[in-house]
Amino acid sequence: MKLIECPRDAMQGFTAFIPTSVKTTYLNKLLEVGFDTLDFGSFVSPKAIPQMADTAEVLKGLDLSGTSTKLLSIVANRRGAEQATYFDEISYIGYPLSVSEIFQQRNTNKSISEALEEIEQIQNHISGKGKILVVYLSMAFGNPYDELYHPDRVSLLTEKLSDLGITIVAPSDTIGSSTPASIIQLFQQLLKDFPHIEFGAHLHSTPSTVIAKIEAAYQAGCLRFDGAIRGFGGCPMAKDELTGNLPTEQIIEYFERQSIDPNINKSAFEDAWQYAAQVFALH
Repeated sequence: MKLIECPRDAMQGFTAFIPTSVKTTYLNKLLEVGFDTLDFGSFVSPKAIPQMADTAEVLKGLDLSGTSTKLLSIVANRRGAEQATYFDEISYIGYPLSVSEIFQQRNTNKSISEALEEIEQIQNHISGKGKILVVYLSMAFGNPYDELYHPDRVSLLTEKLSDLGITIVAPSDTIGSSTPASIIQLFQQLLKDFPHIEFGAHLHSTPSTVIAKIEAAYQAGCLRFDGAIRGFGGCPMAKDELTGNLPTEQIIEYFERQSIDPNINKSAFEDAWQYAAQVFALH
């Protein structure tokens, strides 16, 4: 099982700028926990996401000695991928593809077909450079635009990604619209049809449905989970303001109840959990 901590997702929606030193301190605490991967920042336009304008500076302040945690950076285009490729410390580059044509345009100013072409370019660019491209499939459980949706549409898009050599795909519940039944249906279908791809669950949820969604993904065979401490973050398009990322502490608690060792440093996690309250309360 892999735990992916997503402080980037938690921070990026905050309008007040979180000082670089605070981000660096928080990320260094997270690096001590033992997560598989840390989604730490993004190389995107500072006009689009001002909170992430200091990603390169933050990276310089990270202490990667003694940690096995790998770094993931989100990009929205080839230019961002080229920036991320400069840094040997980054193992994964994440790209947001969408099942929704409307959301793809709003998020990256491209059509789905144009985004697929860009994914191919990025995949070719990073080939042989020690990076792995992770594609997030936003609106993978439905969307608010009344566009046609069916799990088969997700499979079709995944097949195109597979043809491009993508090996990690994370279906994303962008607006918190998934249900345990739809989670099970989608992950079972994807895992059956694409056994060579590692699928991750990037789910958003209200507090009342967190455990049910974690359980559904796990029962369907998913072994890669994205979370954010205290459930901070989530998509601003969600109609319910309580909809956020899966709280990492609840993911850990769920697997411990299943007698599955999450393989983390609990003392370091508690320290990071406490510090997160300060970071997000003050900014």
